[in-house]
Amino acid sequence: VRHIHITGHPVLATTGELVEYVGTAIDVTDYKSAEEELRAAETRFRTFVDHATDALFVDDEQGRIVDVNRQACESLGYTREELIGRTPRDFDLALNEPFRQSVNQRLAAGEIVALETSYRRKDGTEFPVELRVRPFWHSGHRFGLALARDITERKRAEEERERLRQAQAALERVTRVTTLGELTASLAHEINQPIAAAITNANTCVRWLRRDPPDMEEAREAAGRTVQSATRAAEIIRRVRALFKKGTSQREPVDVNEVIREMIALLRNEADRSLVLLRAELAGDLPPVMADRVQLQQVLTNLMLNGIEAMKEMSAAGELTIKSQRDGDGNLLISVSDTGGGLTPEQVDQIFRAFYTTKRDGTGMGLPISRSIIESHGGRLWATSNSRPGATFCFTLPSPVEAGAPTAELSDGP
Repeated sequence: VRHIHITGHPVLATTGELVEYVGTAIDVTDYKSAEEELRAAETRFRTFVDHATDALFVDDEQGRIVDVNRQACESLGYTREELIGRTPRDFDLALNEPFRQSVNQRLAAGEIVALETSYRRKDGTEFPVELRVRPFWHSGHRFGLALARDITERKRAEEERERLRQAQAALERVTRVTTLGELTASLAHEINQPIAAAITNANTCVRWLRRDPPDMEEAREAAGRTVQSATRAAEIIRRVRALFKKGTSQREPVDVNEVIREMIALLRNEADRSLVLLRAELAGDLPPVMADRVQLQQVLTNLMLNGIEAMKEMSAAGELTIKSQRDGDGNLLISVSDTGGGLTPEQVDQIFRAFYTTKRDGTGMGLPISRSIIESHGGRLWATSNSRPGATFCFTLPSPVEAGAPTAELSDGP
């Protein structure tokens, strides 16, 4: 079948009688095929546009809507005929005149504009959208193509994540306060020692000054010792206040070995009262990690107190070993090992579940929170039962691999 376009006209005699017809017959099959393909392509394009999940608006240079897709109608509650001829200011809550002029200037410069705003539906309800507008030119005129995505679910999810984050932070703080409550006697003793030393040195300084003549050198040394003792007490108080601190997580370069030494100093008296020897094996030249110092203190405090608690009922003196080293992937690996009763295979799987505890007065939240903290830093926390008595808790922290093998130092304290 061919498509033929025929054009003809009559040739008349002077008397008006028909002489003949003169015309042309042109094969327009290819033209017809192209026309049908174009029409089919336009239909497909309209179908694709109407099935898009984002609302689409086409505006002219005056800002009037000249075309929309089905999603635009459904999201706003208008028909296509109701939207065409309107301007986005009829439903865009952020599009005041100064802002509209700013957007038009950016579009005229060929810039793609991306922003978040809110739309008002025909029924008056509002919803947040993510909007992207780009210019295009057709027949010498500039148009604006706007894609609007309803982000109600995203906003709701973000708000829910923020509520969960705040609840997590509050729970972490409660756990820290609970832990420090258990350490009240130990902390009082820890702070009392430097304060008592400062008083003794201050009295010694006064006695040297009262001599006739005053021994200034001895007085100066006694005063220096007073300053050192007071500084030590202030540092202990600072560490305790940091654990009580309420606020958002702040990541900074942290020396993990230094944090371990601080926690050993803070918990030494508690360990002594429980007849537990604290032992540190810290690898040298470990790079700092980007972490929240207070949260790392909380994790170490929890793991160390758990280890001390596990050895309280043992007949012999216990030993708690804290190690820092690199693992095979170059990450920092910190482990806390005790010589207590160990863990059963069932306990290894359950101890990180919320509210599960093996302590008589435990809350069952220390280990789940500790794991959450470590995972938020990009690491992982797990537990194993030792071949000899006791258990080991390990956690990793991401760290860049540096050249050179780390050396190790062995000590019986901080």
